[in-house]
Amino acid sequence: MQQKNHPAIRAGLPYPLGAHTDGAGTNFAVFSANADKIEVCLFDPQGRREIMRYTLPECTNEIWHGYIPNVHGGQLYGYRAHGPYLPEQGHRFNPHKLLLDPYSRKIHGRLRWTDALYGYRIQSARADLSFDRRDSAPAMPKSVVSDEHFNWGSDRALKTPWEKTVIYEAHVRGLTMRADAIRPDQRGTFAALCDPYVIDHLLKLGVTALELMPVHGLVQDRRLVEKNLSNYWGYNTLSFFAPEQRYLADGSLNEMRRAIRCLHAAGIEVILDVVYNHTSEESELGPTLSFRGLDNASYYRLQADNPRYLVNDTGCGNTVNMSHPRVLQMVMDSLRYWVQEFHVDGFRFDLGVTLGREATGFDPGCGFFDALMQDPALSQVKLISEPWDIGPGGYQIGNHPAGFAEWNGRFRDDVRRFWKGEAGLRGAVAGRLLGSPDLFNHHRRRPWSSVNFVTAHDGFTLQDLVSYNDKHNEANGDNNNDGANDNESFNWGAEGPSEDAGIVATREKVKRAYLMTLFFSNGTPMLLGGDEFGRTQGGNNNPYCLDNETSWFDWSLVEEQPGSALLDFTRRCIEARKTRPTLSHPYFFTGQTEVGPGLHDVDWYDESGSEMTQEKWEFTDGRLLALRRARVLEGVGGKPGTLTASLLLLNAHSEEREFILPQPQIAWRVLIDAAEDATATVAGGSVSPAEPRRPQDNKINVAAHSALLLVADDVVV
Repeated sequence: MQQKNHPAIRAGLPYPLGAHTDGAGTNFAVFSANADKIEVCLFDPQGRREIMRYTLPECTNEIWHGYIPNVHGGQLYGYRAHGPYLPEQGHRFNPHKLLLDPYSRKIHGRLRWTDALYGYRIQSARADLSFDRRDSAPAMPKSVVSDEHFNWGSDRALKTPWEKTVIYEAHVRGLTMRADAIRPDQRGTFAALCDPYVIDHLLKLGVTALELMPVHGLVQDRRLVEKNLSNYWGYNTLSFFAPEQRYLADGSLNEMRRAIRCLHAAGIEVILDVVYNHTSEESELGPTLSFRGLDNASYYRLQADNPRYLVNDTGCGNTVNMSHPRVLQMVMDSLRYWVQEFHVDGFRFDLGVTLGREATGFDPGCGFFDALMQDPALSQVKLISEPWDIGPGGYQIGNHPAGFAEWNGRFRDDVRRFWKGEAGLRGAVAGRLLGSPDLFNHHRRRPWSSVNFVTAHDGFTLQDLVSYNDKHNEANGDNNNDGANDNESFNWGAEGPSEDAGIVATREKVKRAYLMTLFFSNGTPMLLGGDEFGRTQGGNNNPYCLDNETSWFDWSLVEEQPGSALLDFTRRCIEARKTRPTLSHPYFFTGQTEVGPGLHDVDWYDESGSEMTQEKWEFTDGRLLALRRARVLEGVGGKPGTLTASLLLLNAHSEEREFILPQPQIAWRVLIDAAEDATATVAGGSVSPAEPRRPQDNKINVAAHSALLLVADDVVV
């Protein structure tokens, strides 16, 4: 529109960034180092018509700002940035493109794909060197001036100790879309997370933290929309401050706050999976939606020898320039916003290596990590990194600074290969069971630094891991070419669902062996939501684009076998971890501390009851292993402490094997037996012996592809 400036606009303030109302008007502040002029455009309540346009009158330290009287909460707005359109120099200003405020706390409307969203004429032979003059405003969502307030009451950060943390990874939408017990209009939203059905399930399961896949406002990729698919996972961020509209049943930001308050009241922390490594504007050929139009050369990393092109260390077309102080400020402001305004308990950083990159590559002492570690608010919440990206030197597991936890992909891979029956893995699995000291025992880091997982959103579910040799991603519309090929899965005799009792029994044993390995390892366990009752994705290991029953939890599995039995087994594993001091420990076991005659804090044995030697560790065909852990509990009232111990027996062999238990003899009892539980499940029964089973003559059999946990209290040796 050709609206001239309204005389009422005033200089305003350069801080805080974003749109902030004081009740009488609203201050607008936005960063751009290279713009010549920035305008703020106000829209009618439906976002269809631009009703006023103001030029921000001041620029202080590269922050453009202005105060507009009589603009209040709920006002829709966007920016237009004037400046050079010189792609060869990295500048892509185009005032015909309406831009979302990077600090938007709320978004109105959805993006509608059209060629007008691109800063260049998309059909031009000169590609992005051309210039497009079409107005993108009709197709753009709008920023909203937000003034919502919330009474948190007595809500406080739970600060669950890391060594007591059990993480449950889930998707806001997928978790409840098929939950018949929840109101239809609330399924798939934050409102559903408040429902007693969800909270009771998490409480009974015993998890302490709910890790939510990305909840930031996102863009549905044009490529997927044209295939009638969607970006279900949400790793395509449009706004770092605004939650995704689809996840708010009533459209209010306070709905998300209520969900977090309810989860906190139940003792469950909330961790957000956040994507600061790239944005939804894709490569240099992508749309102009926000950052690109405001200052492409500042917000993104550009190729040094040809700034027309973006650095693509993420595989998503662009890389956010965390080396720029204003971009770093934006990310830090975003993180503080979620902690201070939404009481979030922690973050999982997608492609965390990208966030740690400087011009010279990944640096544990980079500006972003340093800023986090010194921040009085953010350094006190849980910080988890996905320690890889596709850039040079992109696999950096174990190399993040002290204070971070990291997704341990080696735990996943080594444990999967071991339970498949591959040779030569006893040593690797031993390290994973002890919290991967080879990766994390440095700089005074603790075992919790290793976030252990067998499955995650990216890959097979636990049920599919034991049911498919190959991925089956045909529904993704990419001819089954997407998704990883190296899944380390095994179907145990049939591809997909089977009615063969033998195959089903083996799968049930192996699933339980996986769960026991996960929960009885030192470190922080993460359970993929739905694995506790056998959720399947039909062999799809990359359903990022399937917002349907493939990805949604099938809660009917909870009510029937074998799902209900697996759920009970998972509960018992988590309960054992919480109550048995030897199954999780805040420090690395060393094997050098003698806690009793003939007992160290950790000892390793083979099936003969003999201590492991270097020769035995190197024995390629060894697939049996015994891990004994012992701890002296602190006494009460000056009384001496008591000794408690556990013995985890692993049999990845294809036949049942007898284990001779190590000396000294201890009054062991069986606490959890994967094979016993699996056999009862297949037979339609349950495991509830009147008396605990005990070894006979200091020997016990462990079924093929199975694990068994023995425990002893008040040990006398």
